[in-house]
Formats: sequence, structure tokens, C-alpha cells
Amino acid sequence: MWDAWGVASGHTPLPERIRGLLTQVFGVSGEPAPRRDEGDVPLRPPVLSPDRRAGLAQLVGAAHLSSEPIDRLRHAGGKSTPDLLRRRDPAPQDAPDAVIFPADHDEVAAVLAYCSDEGIAVVPFGGGTSVVGGLDPVRGDFGTVIALDLRRLDALLDCDPVSGTAAFGAGVTGPRAEQLLAEHGLSLGHFPQSFEFASIGGFAATRSSGQASAGYGRFDDMVQRIRVATPTGDLVLGRAPASAAGPDLRELFVGSEGTLGVLTEVTVRVHPVPETTTHMAWSFPDFETGTAALRAVVQTGAAPTVLRLSDEAETGLNLARAGNVAGASVAGCLAVTTFEGTAAHTAARGAEAAALLRAAGGTALGPEPAREWQHGRFAAPYLRDALLDAGVLCETLETATTWSALADLKAKVTTALTDSLTAQGAPALVMCHISHTYPTGASLYFTVVAKLLDEPIAQWRAAKTAAGDAIAAAGATITHHHAVGADHRAWLPAEIGDLGIRVLRAVKREIDPAGILNPGKLLP
Repeated sequence: MWDAWGVASGHTPLPERIRGLLTQVFGVSGEPAPRRDEGDVPLRPPVLSPDRRAGLAQLVGAAHLSSEPIDRLRHAGGKSTPDLLRRRDPAPQDAPDAVIFPADHDEVAAVLAYCSDEGIAVVPFGGGTSVVGGLDPVRGDFGTVIALDLRRLDALLDCDPVSGTAAFGAGVTGPRAEQLLAEHGLSLGHFPQSFEFASIGGFAATRSSGQASAGYGRFDDMVQRIRVATPTGDLVLGRAPASAAGPDLRELFVGSEGTLGVLTEVTVRVHPVPETTTHMAWSFPDFETGTAALRAVVQTGAAPTVLRLSDEAETGLNLARAGNVAGASVAGCLAVTTFEGTAAHTAARGAEAAALLRAAGGTALGPEPAREWQHGRFAAPYLRDALLDAGVLCETLETATTWSALADLKAKVTTALTDSLTAQGAPALVMCHISHTYPTGASLYFTVVAKLLDEPIAQWRAAKTAAGDAIAAAGATITHHHAVGADHRAWLPAEIGDLGIRVLRAVKREIDPAGILNPGKLLP
């Protein structure tokens, strides 16, 4: 949807019990505000000369270049709460001057070379699910900006079941990748919350992490080989599972967010479709106890495929949303685990993890709460839109740190968010969960709910700044898997240092000398 998450069929009204809770806590009616039709949204006029339009059309065909308002609007940004709030503003919207749909790597390369010569900014566009301003049509010093939509690069290019690899065009979506792999008895196993809409190229360009990262790793762990188009030439990187041939240049482009080049082909590690999937939920008396239990499991090497822990606030709200579901009597904190593999493998790993979790203070709740969580996994973002319609701010941010620093980081970020919003006159509910785990640390994913004020974008920007400053001061990463985009640029120097910024700028000058690739993102 142009002004919300996903597709219209996924949107449902807020249940009566939630509307009542909103009235009680935030003093709002809970009734949805009217929505605009996308045909009624004013856009700033496109700036694309006839000569440039003809030049681009010659590269991809006139049918694959559009300046239609509907196409421009649908490429006007990502899916963060500020993105969606901006689209509710009656003022004219920023949008790319045109959207171009190349068919393959060669057309992408030709478009980049042309735009570099002509001074046209290019925003690579995959599934459109960025929540950090990574798709904003920033012109920078350029008069014209286009969106480069990669949806036509949608093929399975190669499948090697012996080696356990598969090569995809960058525009293949998560569901399409699983469908194509299933024909070979394989799976990628990467299921972030954006899975239904995000693309393979986007996963790589943002270092995406999926719910099964405990079992299969982050997406950057899966990437074996990439093909990249840049304004000054092409690169094919990754000849073997591992190499000592100097620094791994894949790392320059995996996570580069379209600022250094456009990923057109991505070869990833795949695995056989699991024979068996088992679920188990656990309760812990408090977040500290649950955190210690997760650490014990991960550091012992008994991690499930999925492993996550909600704090007390998130556990309570999720149970209130679900109503009288299995596990609704959970007290404290809810943990979810799943195991995938052969029946023998899942049974053995499940038993080992269960013994560790129980010894660390956990109480087994059975499989149903874990299945309930998984069943509603991809529907959760739709709730944010319903809350926005009802006058309630709902936004997320995430970070990661070491196990020993986790509790302090959680407390400081929670305080920063709560104090900022309360000072603005909007007391907030701040929830948190551990979503991804490692032997040395874990990620924290925060969800913030508060009454929308008269200037909601400024409201959230102040809270986000307070949280970002707290994260940087604590020595944690400013982003674990949402990427940098425009929203986190200010904190990147604190994370990689001024010399690190100069190194990245030097690389960009070499391969994108005109600076056309995704201006205003990643690099401050």
C-alpha cells in the first residue's frame, strides 16, 4: 500500500478491547481516521527533460520508464512511521521524477553510466520496505532523481544442490525465492518481518537478519557471491566459500545500501527443506533471568533455529492483543523457540536446549504460544497502521551489544525514550525483546507506543535522537539489522570513526565519482 504496510487485504480494524485500552491509556477514541485515495495525493512536479527521458528510455525501452503519479508515489520512500506520516500530510509529496525498470544486469549498468554522465541521482529500489529512510528520493546536488526498480531481475539464475548454493536476480522477493527453491527441495530460511515484500538484493544491501538467524545466520552470513554494477564498471566478488586473497571486497557492498553500487545477482547458501519443525514456548520470572537462560543456550552451542525473548511489557501486551490464547496465563517474560531439521536432530537439540532453559529458571509452556507467535509474525506491522489511524504513535528501533552490557543498554534506551516522550507531553509504553543471539552478545528490539502529538514527525525524531545518543554513549551499534539509511547517518562516525568515514568516502569517489548513488544515505 502507498500509505501503509503491505497490502489492503492484510489490514483489519482494531479489536474493541484494544480500542478500549487506547482510550484508557492514551485518551484517544480508537476510531480510525479517514484515509486518502492514492489518486488524490499531490506530488511535486517531475523534473526530467525530454532529452533525458528519451536517453533513459533508449536503454530499457519506453514501456519500462514511468513518470506516472501512481508509480512515482509508490517509490516515494520506505515504510518507517515517519515515511507513513509524511504520506498523510496534505502538502505535496516528494517523489522521484521517474521510475525505471531495467531487465538485467547490463541494463542496470547502462542506466548507471548514463546517469553518472548526466548528473541524475539514482535510488535503487527493491521491495520498498526500508524503515530508516533508505529509499527517500534525495536529490542532493542533482536536479533530477530516479528510482531504479529491480523487480524485473526476478529469476533463479543457478541452483547447485551439491554445493548448497543458489544464485538469484536481486529483485526476487522472499516468498518467490522460497517457491523457486522448493522445486529443488531447498530453502533459504531467511524470514525477517519484511519477508513477504522485501527482495534478495535488499536483504544483502542492508545486512538483513531473519527470525531464524540463530539457526541459519544473518543474510550477510549466507551471501557467497555477488555481481555489482557501478557507474565506473562491474564487479563479481566471491569465488569460493572462503579466501585469503586480501580483504573480502564483498563486505564493501553487502551493507552498502545502494550507495556504492547496485547488487544485481546474489548467490546464497541454501539448505534442504527441513524434515521436521518443532515449537516450544517458555516463561521466565523476569527479563534478567530469561536473558541469562538464552546466553547459556547459545554459548553451549545448543541454540534453536529461532530463539527470542520478550520483556514483561511486551509479553503482557502481546497476550492482551491475542485475547484468550494458549499461554495467556504467562507471568513474567515469554520466550519462543523452534527447531528445524531431521526428527532425530530436532529431538536431540530440543532436549539439550530444554534442559538448559529449565536449569536457568524457565518453565515450559508447550508449543502453542510459540506457534501462535509464528502464525502472527508477518501480520504485526499492520497493527502499527491501525494505531496510526487511531491517533497512536507506534515505531521501532533496534541495536546490539555484548551480553555483559545488555541490561545496562536496555535500561538506558528505555529511559531515553520514556523521558523524551514524557517531556513532550506523551507518556509512552516502551517494550523490548531479544530477537537475535550470538555467543558474545545479542540484539535488542524496542517498540514504542505513545499518543500522537500535533507534530508527530518531530515528536518521534526527538525520541529517536535521544535513543540514538544513548546507544552511541553505551558503545552499542546504532543498528543491528535495519541499516543506516538516512535516519542513522548522524551516529555512524561515532561507530566507525572519522578515518572509517574517510575510507568509505574514498571508495565511493573511486566507483561513483559523480556521487549519483542513493544520495543522503549511509555516509554523513
